[in-house]
Amino acid sequence: MTDRTATVSAGPVRVEAELEEPLSRWLWLVKWILLVPHYVVLFFLWIAFAVVTVVAFFAVLFTARYPRPLFDFNLGVLRWNWRVSYYSTGAFATDRYPPFSLGPEPDYPARLDIACPERLSRGLVLVKWWLLAVPHYIVVGFLAGGAGGERWWFAYAGLITVLAFFAVVAVAFTAVYPRGLFDLVVGLNRWVLRVVAYAALMTDAYPPFRLDQGGSEREPRP
Repeated sequence: MTDRTATVSAGPVRVEAELEEPLSRWLWLVKWILLVPHYVVLFFLWIAFAVVTVVAFFAVLFTARYPRPLFDFNLGVLRWNWRVSYYSTGAFATDRYPPFSLGPEPDYPARLDIACPERLSRGLVLVKWWLLAVPHYIVVGFLAGGAGGERWWFAYAGLITVLAFFAVVAVAFTAVYPRGLFDLVVGLNRWVLRVVAYAALMTDAYPPFRLDQGGSEREPRP
């Protein structure tokens, strides 16, 4: 088995992914059936995520702090969603079934971490999730889509799903996941996850309009 790693080290949102080879040529045809239990759980987790975000909004507004238990829960939901997405329509880059867990799961090939801020801006919490994030929402709408079921904010297949499908077709015929597609798909998912973390009030760091694909993300120049 060979691992190809994509890591982001800059900024509060860190996304890591390993391409695990060899991949099954035909397992992707039934992954959506295998993930039905995850989709059921995620449906309720996303409802809880929305409620927790509203509670966190008022907590930040009055205290400038995101309560750590609420932060950890929402981070867990995003981790769970990223693992399910990576296994299925978000990448098809692993055949390892995602665990039912809100924890970090360091041994799984798709990992997500967000640094918990000590303080957040009370003023930004009023505008960042709708006004400031609008340009990114347009981009995310094009990238993410929602055909995979775990994408709850749109109702169509986005560029990520299309590229992941091309990659898995290549695997079916050649048994090789194209490296260029892997780097691009991870980069696009990274963009989406940064925006979601910002819109969920988990960071004040505005997501960069930058596609960091493959390898280790370079520190931005001043």
